[in-house]
Amino acid sequence: MAVLEIRNLCKSFGGIVVADQIDLDLKAHGVLGLIGPNGAGKTSLFNLICGVVPPDAGSITLDGLSMEGQPIHERARLGLARTWQTLRLFPSLSVIDNLMLGPRDYSADRLIDVFLRPTYIAQREREARQRAEYILERTGLIAIKDSPVMDITYGQQKLVGVARALMNEARCLLLDEPMAGVEGQTYALIQKVVRDLAESGVAICVVEHNVAFIKDLCDEGVFMFAGKVLARGSVDQLIADPHLTELYFGT
Repeated sequence: MAVLEIRNLCKSFGGIVVADQIDLDLKAHGVLGLIGPNGAGKTSLFNLICGVVPPDAGSITLDGLSMEGQPIHERARLGLARTWQTLRLFPSLSVIDNLMLGPRDYSADRLIDVFLRPTYIAQREREARQRAEYILERTGLIAIKDSPVMDITYGQQKLVGVARALMNEARCLLLDEPMAGVEGQTYALIQKVVRDLAESGVAICVVEHNVAFIKDLCDEGVFMFAGKVLARGSVDQLIADPHLTELYFGT
């Protein structure tokens, strides 16, 4: 059974169609790559899955539970996490404090608990900090955990965005251009983290223009164009198709 199921998903903004009867399954232990030119609808699909915008038609289910009417924060609490093309970090906060905002059930967001259950809140904060430090170890960021995000490199900031998404302990993880502006050791770290997550049972979908990254990482690829899914198969098959290559790179 798929972790995330999308059926007949449709969305348009005026005359611009960003999702045209999309059917898609994301399965545990799998990494699916979304390929296509700018404007193909890849990030719009992520926005529909996460509840940033509502669909015009179709359905999205997570572990068999319909996402219809579920706001963004509830989808996160149900085990759906994502990263963004833009970093969306808190630059004046430390690396570890950015991660501390990532758990799917942030204990201190209920004011009544803060005042009436301080011991419980303190325990949850300790647990969250322990998990954050564990993730920072895995992602090679532990040495800069107390540094303000504004003071670290762009590649490290991208890695912090991925690390914060891991705090959700998500069943399904959506990565939107995680490799943009990243190279060297950070590139290899992100690749390893994603592989390890998939092996642990997480369903992962990646939007990425770095075809080499998609090719090395993904079990399968989907080619999108003008809001449609045109083809699905191995990444090698997709990039070898002359018609798809022309749509992607131009003549």
